[in-house]
Amino acid sequence: MARTLVIIPAYNEEATIVSVIENIHASVPDCDIVVVDDGSRDDTASLVCQHGGAELLSLPFNLGIGGGMQTGYKYALRNGYDVAIQCDADGQHPAEEIPRLVARIEDGSADVVIGSRYVADSDYHPSFLRRVGKSILSRWIDLFIGGGITDTTSGFRAMNRQAITIVARNYPEDYPEPEVLVILHKHGLKVIEIPVQMHPRQGGVTSIRPHGAAYYMIKVGLAIVIDIFRRYAPVGVKQ
Repeated sequence: MARTLVIIPAYNEEATIVSVIENIHASVPDCDIVVVDDGSRDDTASLVCQHGGAELLSLPFNLGIGGGMQTGYKYALRNGYDVAIQCDADGQHPAEEIPRLVARIEDGSADVVIGSRYVADSDYHPSFLRRVGKSILSRWIDLFIGGGITDTTSGFRAMNRQAITIVARNYPEDYPEPEVLVILHKHGLKVIEIPVQMHPRQGGVTSIRPHGAAYYMIKVGLAIVIDIFRRYAPVGVKQ
């Protein structure tokens, strides 16, 4: 397997962080793990230190998922990893599927591989608002860049070194998963998705509440339009 880093962004995930680390080690023992503690107010950071098995990067205050993931990608780039996996700290993402994501990177199928909840039958049952939002975003992104990605909001994804180099430099701040697909497309990278069986959330609470769904859709939709017309400088890849 390529030299792989699993990045776990974590904010107040004391209920699940240890089991997530253990599951990753059991499924992909050759992968390294870094937990980016995003200013947690609970025992997330201390549990990572006590348990071992993962590097800990502690942010001084909460930056949100965008700042946390960019920190992880900068770490991956600086330390020469070939593949970076984003894996949530709430237990939803199946660690046993990581080798499948990495394999599609290694065989050259794509620069980015998304673990999708929607391209096959799954036990994952999102709320009505989440289904509607997912559908709108998928069609909006497909209108601009094509590719037919159905799960644009999935945070379970793998990136090769070229993609890592891009997102380490330029990563959206808020609700970044759909928007970054446009950024990667603008750089000429290929994104595919494969079906995975997501688990129910094992702890914590979602950052997108029902009353914030409209704000989420408007903000991400406008950001995507801006990204479509923004010009990006070429990014070199460190060998």
